[in-house]
Amino acid sequence: MDGDQDEGARIACVRSFALLDTPDEAAFDAVAADAALFFGAAHAVVSLIDRDRQWYKARHGVTEREVPRGLSLCTHAIRTTEVTIVPDARADDRFATNPFVTGAPFVRFYAAAPLRAREGLRVGTLCVFDPAPRAAVSHAEVARLQALADRTVALMEGHRRRLEPSSPTLRRTG
Repeated sequence: MDGDQDEGARIACVRSFALLDTPDEAAFDAVAADAALFFGAAHAVVSLIDRDRQWYKARHGVTEREVPRGLSLCTHAIRTTEVTIVPDARADDRFATNPFVTGAPFVRFYAAAPLRAREGLRVGTLCVFDPAPRAAVSHAEVARLQALADRTVALMEGHRRRLEPSSPTLRRTG
């Protein structure tokens, strides 16, 4: 576990992607859909953890665009470099009293892979969750979730590169 990220640097990194409050994009939506399908989960989101909120860049089975950070299960997941697996959130002291566990969407199973920027900072998660608990998650499932998270980071980094002043897409041609 590695919870010693500099929070100011992490927030600056989140914002450097310029993805907060942007419209849906098919490439990100496909990652969320793939994750939900692979896990047979009702819900999946690609999220960025900002200062006071968790904002969803992509979502499957979720209508909200954001939740308060204080209620976010993913806030715990960005404290580690590893995939977080919670077979039954009601049986986990970190989450048992969370309103998203005790009320809609009644999260029981939760799995999240941190989204690690090129700076090494964990800026968000790819997570899946379901109202049914799971007995176990295989190594292959953990690896697949991490691979999908890596794909998400590649999309994010590509977006950030296109915003950089030296990017060919921003150069004026004359």
